[in-house]
Amino acid sequence: MNRLKEVKAFVTEDIQLYHNLVMKHLPGADPELVLLSRNYQELERIPLSQMTRDEINALVQELGFYRKSAPEAQVPPEYLWAPAKPPEEASEHDDL
Repeated sequence: MNRLKEVKAFVTEDIQLYHNLVMKHLPGADPELVLLSRNYQELERIPLSQMTRDEINALVQELGFYRKSAPEAQVPPEYLWAPAKPPEEASEHDDL
């Protein structure tokens, strides 16, 4: 990742500010943002190699990831599931 300075800057400095965004390093693989469902099913892969740090930040915010003011900052309750929607309460008609 050393050859991709913009992506490296995002990973080393910005990723820790995003709630529910996790880095998984795969040596030799091109960097991708892999979006998963609440059930960990792959929804989409977005290549990051050609993007700038600002573009990656804009992308993850557009996707609905919550950006904290500091790594240890609390996440407001309405963003705990972000970017996924919280599981809805079971309806009395779920069996219909």
